[in-house]
Amino acid sequence: MEALLSRFLRYVAVDTQSDEESDSQPSAAGEWDLLKLLQQELLSMGVEATLDEYGYVMASLPSNVGEGVPAIGFIAHVDTSPDASGRDVKPQIIEKYDGGAIDLKGVPGLQLKPEEFPELLHYVGETLITTDGTTLLGADDKAGVAEIMHAVQYMVTHPEFKHGPVKIGFTPDEEIGRGVVKFDVARFGADYAYTMDGGELGELEFENFNAAGAKVHVQGRNVHPGSAKDKMRNAILIGQEFCSLLPVNQRPEYTEGYEGFFHLISFKGSVEEADFAYIIRDHDRARFEAKKELVGRVAAFMNAKYGEGTVQLEVKDTYYNMRAQVEPHYHIVEKAVKAMEMAGIQARIKPIRGGTDGANLSFKGLPCPNIFAGGLNFHGKMEFVPLRSMEKASEVILNILTLFAG
Repeated sequence: MEALLSRFLRYVAVDTQSDEESDSQPSAAGEWDLLKLLQQELLSMGVEATLDEYGYVMASLPSNVGEGVPAIGFIAHVDTSPDASGRDVKPQIIEKYDGGAIDLKGVPGLQLKPEEFPELLHYVGETLITTDGTTLLGADDKAGVAEIMHAVQYMVTHPEFKHGPVKIGFTPDEEIGRGVVKFDVARFGADYAYTMDGGELGELEFENFNAAGAKVHVQGRNVHPGSAKDKMRNAILIGQEFCSLLPVNQRPEYTEGYEGFFHLISFKGSVEEADFAYIIRDHDRARFEAKKELVGRVAAFMNAKYGEGTVQLEVKDTYYNMRAQVEPHYHIVEKAVKAMEMAGIQARIKPIRGGTDGANLSFKGLPCPNIFAGGLNFHGKMEFVPLRSMEKASEVILNILTLFAG
């Protein structure tokens, strides 16, 4: 069997950063490269695998225990976040981590320090894969991709391993909220599924944020500053005023657990006009709707103050909390807990302070909790993943299949 580490390193070498400005699916050519590679690897193992025009790889292993066993799917996304470059990733392999600061050698003086990231100390003595400080690593979610492929390879090379029908899915564009918009659940053919897209060892999630995006355009009025009195409307300052009217204590840096937030993710413009964007999040649907209403009231107030049309607002829902869709099938969460216990892991059930493809799939009729893939510090140059966590995630996949087959 190919080592899990070498498989993961091969996948992160492919630049699959998704592009939120693109209208195509997948949104970036590099995603096609990895999707095609995965399809070919599956076919070379003798696994039936297709790649459709929307960039979905779907594969299937037939049951070897007869009929009557549910079809179980495992899903991961191939794209990496637009927040940091995924080109020319240069991983560092830290064997027998000693608990000290790790030099990220691509940027002189940059270190991954346990005093800033104390979770490092959970992995003393283990092998860690880090970035070199110039890019993200891509463990979100190429760790999940590698773990699923590792489990598939095990099943193919160990025909004595008993399992029901197994469905494998790899998707594009999860990081820009379009991962499973065109995913054909019926064609996928799973009764239940799990996304391998969580963080630290033991994480198990079946509830996530309700999510929306808000785009704001401010139309100002530029006049020469020498004669601007009572005439100029500075779009930059109006935009800042808009931001100041939203509650400061509901920003991401001040929230945790089930607390929602307004997060300003971009701001650009000039005196004449400015554009900025928010993401809006809350686990509770009523509070989520109230947050969107508040943004609308702020826009209305600004237009009343500065003139109609000064602020143009567009709010669009992205995904919803999957808890209501998964709880009626809670046995799939219990199976995941048991599978972790079989691997010597204490399951930690917690809400996702984000979202996964599993949220949208659950609303498409495929209940889909989220299981740890092992990585930490996603979306930036401080990202790392412990190799043992990846090995355990692959083991959990096999244990889940054993439990359903039994």
